Amino acid sequence: MATDAEGVVRAAYHAAEGSVLDVQGFMDLFTEDGVFNNVVAGESYRGEHLGDLVVFMGTFAPDVHRELHRFHVMGGTVAVELTIEGTFTGPFETPAGVIQPTGAKLSIPTADFWYVEDGKIKEFNCYVGLSVMLAQLGVQPDFASAVTASTAAAN
Repeated sequence: MATDAEGVVRAAYHAAEGSVLDVQGFMDLFTEDGVFNNVVAGESYRGEHLGDLVVFMGTFAPDVHRELHRFHVMGGTVAVELTIEGTFTGPFETPAGVIQPTGAKLSIPTADFWYVEDGKIKEFNCYVGLSVMLAQLGVQPDFASAVTASTAAAN
């Protein structure tokens, strides 16, 4: 039997599935002052922007699915270990420009922490395995440039 907090979180995951993509339904699960923190990227979404990342993921990987491995419910706090899966068939916007789709299969380890109050999400903190995701997209770190820059700065 799902607890109220767990039920709200499961409803949020369902609304964000590529086969459903109910952005308004996702947003409606949050409190009026609720926040969605994409912690690894250092971004926060509030108000009319709560669904922005859901839209982004639906464009980037239209078949996006979240494989939920473990749920830990502690009162109004829900911790979830999951894998974000999908196919990179949409554009991936970056500060340097757009990475064109490659059809790569994605399987991104993620940890989510949800804070539910009175049946609504007050805060959602998402920790995506960014380095794994970038590697699956074919984006490799440029260590040589970082070494060069740090050497120049030290001199």
